[in-house]
Amino acid sequence: MSIEKTVSQPVSNWAKGDGPESDIVISSRIRLARNISGYAFPHTMSNQAADEILNAVRLAVDNDEVRQEFGPLEFVRLEELSPVERQILLEKHLISPQLLEDIKNRAVILSEDEFLSIMINEEDHLRIQLFLPGLQLEEAWQKANRVDDLLEKTLDYAFCEQRGYLTACPTNVGTGLRASVMLHLPALVIAGQINNIITAISQLGLAVRGYYGEGTKAVGHLFQISNQITLGQAEEEIIRNLLTVARQIINQERSARAALYKNNKSQLEDKIFRSLGILSYSRMITTEEALTMLSDVRLGIALGILDNLTQRDINELMMLIRPAFLQKMAAREMTAQERDTERARIIRLRMEKLKK
Repeated sequence: MSIEKTVSQPVSNWAKGDGPESDIVISSRIRLARNISGYAFPHTMSNQAADEILNAVRLAVDNDEVRQEFGPLEFVRLEELSPVERQILLEKHLISPQLLEDIKNRAVILSEDEFLSIMINEEDHLRIQLFLPGLQLEEAWQKANRVDDLLEKTLDYAFCEQRGYLTACPTNVGTGLRASVMLHLPALVIAGQINNIITAISQLGLAVRGYYGEGTKAVGHLFQISNQITLGQAEEEIIRNLLTVARQIINQERSARAALYKNNKSQLEDKIFRSLGILSYSRMITTEEALTMLSDVRLGIALGILDNLTQRDINELMMLIRPAFLQKMAAREMTAQERDTERARIIRLRMEKLKK
């Protein structure tokens, strides 16, 4: 694998729409925050210390046991990538917005299938991320835990018997674990129920975030739900709690879809076909508008209103039309107007092809 291949293909394998409950659950993610004992946290450490962390993590993943279980891994310094390539990694969720705030002495390690991403020197020395398609939190945890165990054979983690893993942000102290699911919830939004659900979720120690995590808004009716508490609970308990809530939301979304289809079928079909029409014939379209329209079409596919498209088609389009990837394909920097025009052209072509 090469980083060039990673930034040249728009969709990671885990985001293609396979996996359990994939009509609603796009993906499951486990993220572990870890730090190396004896070093200051990234925001206060010296350049020399940051470089030592990079080398230590690079050596830790460069062994036969890791390769046998997770395949080839590529170490990439962010400074070696162009701004567009870094943005594509963000659009694919392989790195966080925070990692891009200062690219010096920061890096990412990626597996060939893009299921595994390890950010180095972000808020913590290591942010281990494991992605799987659909609702597979327990499976993702088992794999992330295995990566963690293999790295710990070489790396001396900062750990306190009383408090657990020590992290730069107090909210991550303890297990250092964030479990999250990306959900597509158009019916709950249309039915006006989503705000009540978000309020109820927040009272259970969970957070609802936007498409790119903390500080971002939901677009395309995509919501990221994760645990907020990492201290005082075992990893399995955190995952079990999130799974319980996720399954309840899935049931509520399915009930809302069924009610909309039963009580407002004509209005719902009109909304879905209007969106399909705009996507099929528009000459300019913004990212947010396109994602909203694609969300409607995805709902139409799930309800059987549209039968010549698949959820995988829509998932791929949702990634293909992102600003950085458009510029990568064009091999040049584009203005916002040029991106809107190119985005509309790509969607028209893809819709025409898919409808045949």
